[in-house]
Amino acid sequence: MPSTPNPIDVHVGRRLRLRRTLLGMSQERLGELLGLTFQQIQKYERGANRIGSSRLYELAQILDVPVAFFFDDLPEAAAPPGEVAYGLAEQADGFVHQGDDLLLDRRETLELVRAYNRISDPTVRRRLFELAKALANLEPGPGA
Repeated sequence: MPSTPNPIDVHVGRRLRLRRTLLGMSQERLGELLGLTFQQIQKYERGANRIGSSRLYELAQILDVPVAFFFDDLPEAAAPPGEVAYGLAEQADGFVHQGDDLLLDRRETLELVRAYNRISDPTVRRRLFELAKALANLEPGPGA
């Protein structure tokens, strides 16, 4: 058995943790819904344990995402040789990497997305989105 997790299993685990966190669901609660311990969920999220296809389907149902969600933005290093695997996205533009860390893994980003999703008025939500884009354009770019 390999000593390091498969990069695809690590990616799927990160996507699992991302969605669970965005929903504000604890590892304990997800484990209860699946009939597992929170330790097993931790192992899935680290990529230490591979998630079988039927379990992945269950997770997609519980987390209200398509199964393909877990493979979106799969890094090139984890894709088969000669293939670029961006999942359902045509480009990887939507996600910013800082070194090896996906900025979506940061607690601050997840809290911001959760707060944004709780805004019920679509007009307010759209204005906030436009404000964030405008503020981002004021920031100096990389290397500036």
